[in-house]
Amino acid sequence: MKRLMMGFLAWVVLAGLALPLQAQHNPRGKTELALNGKTVSVEYGRPSLHGRTVHDMLAKLQSGEFWRLGADQSTTFSNGTALDFGGVTVPAGTYSLWAEKQSNNSWKLVFNKQHGQWGTSHNPKLDLAKVPLREEKVSDSADLVTIKLTREGSGGRFSVQWGDLMLATHFRAQ
Repeated sequence: MKRLMMGFLAWVVLAGLALPLQAQHNPRGKTELALNGKTVSVEYGRPSLHGRTVHDMLAKLQSGEFWRLGADQSTTFSNGTALDFGGVTVPAGTYSLWAEKQSNNSWKLVFNKQHGQWGTSHNPKLDLAKVPLREEKVSDSADLVTIKLTREGSGGRFSVQWGDLMLATHFRAQ
């Protein structure tokens, strides 16, 4: 009986560990960039539009509401060096990323001190910094959410594209 009980407990523990992995139904993406010998990276879930439009998907967001910039586990931003986003400093560390819709339909990139949580669990009390994002309409449509870090001069550019919507900002190492 003891052996049967131990076997059952082992099964429950293994099943509990496997559930978070099974719950991640979307492919994962990663982008990274080296600045001053330090790595800046973003790891994120890549939901698909599945024939929908990004404008229909995000139109239901009200001012002050958040888009999780991906799917499943929170989008994770890691920077090995402090970064300057147009006068806003993001210290070296690991954060979850969010986009906050503003009243004038503009967006802000939000760095939150909590990371690794399920993607819909945003705690605004842990927001570290908010950075303006420039919205662009692009001609090539991306069915899957695509986040890129690209080098620009002595810094870089963060961009997220879904459908024909692109949100972007620039940064540099401090």
